[in-house]
Amino acid sequence: MFQPTPKAQQLLDQLNVFFDEHIYPNEAEYAHQLHNASNRFAVIPLMDELKAKAKAAGLWNLFITPHHAQFCDFGGLSNVDYAPIAELMGRVLWSPEVFNCNAPDTGNMEVLMNFGNAEQQQRWLQPLLDGEIRSSYAMTEPQVASSDATNIELSIINHGDHWLLNGRKWFITGAMNERTQIFIVMGKSDPNNPSRHLQQTQVLVPKETPGLQLVRPLTTLGYDDAPIGHAELIFENVQVPIENVLLGEGRGFEIAQSRLGPGRMHHCMRLIGAGQRALELACRRATERTTFGRPLSKHQSVREEIAKSFAELEMARLLVLKTCARMDEVGAQESKDLIAATKSSVPLMVQTIIDRCMQIHGAGGLTEDYCMAEAFNYARWCRQADGPDQVHQMALGKQIIERFAG
Repeated sequence: MFQPTPKAQQLLDQLNVFFDEHIYPNEAEYAHQLHNASNRFAVIPLMDELKAKAKAAGLWNLFITPHHAQFCDFGGLSNVDYAPIAELMGRVLWSPEVFNCNAPDTGNMEVLMNFGNAEQQQRWLQPLLDGEIRSSYAMTEPQVASSDATNIELSIINHGDHWLLNGRKWFITGAMNERTQIFIVMGKSDPNNPSRHLQQTQVLVPKETPGLQLVRPLTTLGYDDAPIGHAELIFENVQVPIENVLLGEGRGFEIAQSRLGPGRMHHCMRLIGAGQRALELACRRATERTTFGRPLSKHQSVREEIAKSFAELEMARLLVLKTCARMDEVGAQESKDLIAATKSSVPLMVQTIIDRCMQIHGAGGLTEDYCMAEAFNYARWCRQADGPDQVHQMALGKQIIERFAG
């Protein structure tokens, strides 16, 4: 059940070797280079070294599906095949960038593959596929509840030969990064349209466009997630050419819905890996520490916490794989019930698992000496990113009621 294809298994085996040889041994060095950088959002030399090794090994752009096989050398992977690969990357939170599989770039590349014209793909998609530049997706705004995408207020006005943008965005992942060069910006172009889902447009805004201001980096539970980061932005009379529109005026909501399905699943895949590593660390810790005359592993409460965590991880992994199989079979739109169930349950479940594992580690679990505190932060903000738990549960509840009561 959910067996990877031979091609996917070969890539996963290669990736495991790569982690053993290049990722795990470099965790301390990565932290050292990040913490000693004069600019926390600058390129980390180690990252470029590892990316070159990953490219040479053929471990590059592994997120690409067969639908977009023309954009990669290996023909693409199904969602089921990619899930264990992304899970492995989730064990070290900075590692997806090594393989050009990090958010938000994967989602932005998918948008450009799906909706970009030939010129946009040549100018922006190809450098992203090559890992030469980074990108951001600017949707969330501080003044409105952005979980309802139709609330977005940044104005995108058609002035014939150019678009004029005015407004504010925040928690824009990747915006602070030194290599980020392009923003996909969603705003309201037709606020009076009777259809709330035709009021939005998405346009491409180069980072150095006059009027685009990076106000500040933002933190989540104290983490700035450097060198990628999350930023607050101001758009003040920002002008971009009319041809920078994606898909067409009034098609922004449609693009947003298309983009978020795979991205939600990628986060959940990686979170399984983060939870699995935390569980393994907790098991080791339980055998190494002694309290009240016996190892932690002999205490009933610790065994129960380990057992619950194991069972919940297995349930979460199976839900992710079932959802992936459904997406491979009928597409994201027809799998929205399972995507919503996964997105609203897996981050919370993994957050709880990591919390237990931190507790088993005592005070050390709260420090950077272990990977768990940062992974807990990742799980926690994933419960807000790409739609908060409550929105997914509300939509899913409506679907299920209609299915069984209609």
